[in-house]
Amino acid sequence: MLQNTMVICVLGRYLLKSSLCSRSWCRKSSLYSAGHGFQPEEIREKLRAFPGGAVDLLTQGETGLAVLTVNNPSRMNAFSGAMMVELEERVSQLESWTQGKGLIVRGAAGTFCSGSDLNAVRAISNPQDGMKMCMFMQDALTRLQRLPLVSVALVEGRALGGGSELSTACDFRLMTPDSVIQFVHKHMGLVPGWGGAARLVRLVGDRHALRLLGGALKVDPELGLRIGLADGVLEEGAPQDGDEGAALRQAEEWLSRYTKGPAEVIRAAKRVVSSGRELPLTEALRAEKEVFGTVWGGEANLRALAGKTKHK
Repeated sequence: MLQNTMVICVLGRYLLKSSLCSRSWCRKSSLYSAGHGFQPEEIREKLRAFPGGAVDLLTQGETGLAVLTVNNPSRMNAFSGAMMVELEERVSQLESWTQGKGLIVRGAAGTFCSGSDLNAVRAISNPQDGMKMCMFMQDALTRLQRLPLVSVALVEGRALGGGSELSTACDFRLMTPDSVIQFVHKHMGLVPGWGGAARLVRLVGDRHALRLLGGALKVDPELGLRIGLADGVLEEGAPQDGDEGAALRQAEEWLSRYTKGPAEVIRAAKRVVSSGRELPLTEALRAEKEVFGTVWGGEANLRALAGKTKHK
């Protein structure tokens, strides 16, 4: 009986897999196209003219976890133009990393990110270039959010402006006890432009979102937990004794509860959640069916059937 079930599972998986891979959830997909005036290489060239800092990526093949670090400590990890391009390049790398299961996004030197480097902002302050930068960063952060990886923003120190927007592009947010998330755009005469407002509404609801944007409120861990912007607070006193890796280790341990198991199953779980979040119900149900077809009869499924592990 089990052998017949295995044959049916494998056949069904084979037949359904091809239809899924034609959908946006199974391939790289940009938020904008040339029809929207989106010319990525033109925007990249403009942004590269403003160097400084780096966006570092470390992938761990043995655990399936990756760490993406916004690294520009002298400017509180603000994004230079070149760093915006590097972020998009790192997202492309992660889109091609088929064995990945989890992602931690963090800032260097104990602070998360203070948004955009003002030198670059002043240089591209005309509306046309500002709109192009907006589309570029919306596209990069949307692709980050759609990665088939369970992602968490490790918020140490301050996440300000574009840094607060970056945190919302992750599935979860962990805060250290002394950290703050603040949408300070109002103080700059702006509103979020990297997709942070749309994501914030989905995370905390429209009333809380309006309070955070209109009041530029400082969200400490207590408020973050209360309104649903934070998903956890790291232990008091971490990092300590100059151990800058303590918070990262805690975040890895926290994330591991959601990334244990076969990569194909974890990635499938993220895909069905992404489709449920972004698609109308009928399309989301179809996408779920197709993702289901990629794991039904797969190695993990057959191993579970043979071991009768359903209720363990």
